[in-house]
Amino acid sequence: MSRSLWPWLRTLCAVAILAALAWRLGTDAFLAGVRRVTVPALLAALGIGAFTTVLSAWRWCLVARRIGLPLRLPAAIADYYRSLFLNATLPAGVLGDAHRAVAHGRSAGDVGRAVRAVVLERTAGQIVLFAAAAAVLAAAPASPAAVLARTLLPGPAAAAALAAAAILAGLAVVLVARSRRRGRIARSLARTLADLRAGLLARDTWPGVLGLSAAVLAGHVTLFLVAARTAGVSAPAGTLVPLLLLALLVMGLPVNVGGFGPREAFTAVAFGAAGLGAGQGLAVSVVYGVLAFAASLPGAAVLVLRRGARPAAATGSAPVPPAAASAAEHLEDLGERRDEVVDHVPSLPRRGA
Repeated sequence: MSRSLWPWLRTLCAVAILAALAWRLGTDAFLAGVRRVTVPALLAALGIGAFTTVLSAWRWCLVARRIGLPLRLPAAIADYYRSLFLNATLPAGVLGDAHRAVAHGRSAGDVGRAVRAVVLERTAGQIVLFAAAAAVLAAAPASPAAVLARTLLPGPAAAAALAAAAILAGLAVVLVARSRRRGRIARSLARTLADLRAGLLARDTWPGVLGLSAAVLAGHVTLFLVAARTAGVSAPAGTLVPLLLLALLVMGLPVNVGGFGPREAFTAVAFGAAGLGAGQGLAVSVVYGVLAFAASLPGAAVLVLRRGARPAAATGSAPVPPAAASAAEHLEDLGERRDEVVDHVPSLPRRGA
């Protein structure tokens, strides 16, 4: 019951956020963002999307191969595009990643490890995003973004308490993983820690993952800047980048409809606090959402062309059942794959870096 209710609650929360924004700022702010999208901006989105998708798929290949799963780059790019399109069109923003993880796992013969590969690959991007945001805000402590971050984020005492809790939780994980208990939880934690060490922390892995994640983040920030210029914002990039990094962080919240929701609320508040206008912030976020969707459109072609084909894996892998012939059956299959992912990990990092 909780699994079936949680997606609906997340969707309702996102709809409530958007409704509140429409009531406060008016629907014209949303429509203005859509009307300002231009053909050059759409072409730029497709180019930037190709750049970030190829590098993200390359990062996925590095992690997957390092933990012992076969994965070819051309097929990984196609699967990544498909997952981005599904993330952009379905609620929650992670069903595409769930589909990608389980399809690869079924093909490679190890769903659990494939799920962990996707989680580690997306987590690497989130870590780089957090580090970049912290560095930019620390470099400009008096900027509107830094002031806003200090207002919204917990103070030093709360941060210290959270850090202590995280350390204690980490120690608990290590102790459980190293204990003699052979239960399901202990084995799962041990496998996760082993894949974490091999997939992200190994000396011959982390430099590549770090570099690719930084390049992907630069692509997302560039797309946000394109959205800002398209929406008519003339503020310098030095003022916008900290705000946009925080907006990318907010996009990680598991409450959205096709990516829309908390991002629009944050940009409206952030741009208003920076003196750029709440309506302008909302328009920028709407334009970004449209451009991000346009960047994922090659995934729709992949979804159609590869229906019934084998997902990304090496030749000789176990066969995968053909995809559903109808949209309803395909959505049902996505739900099953999401449940299968939940059996291995509680959640996936949302879209973003």
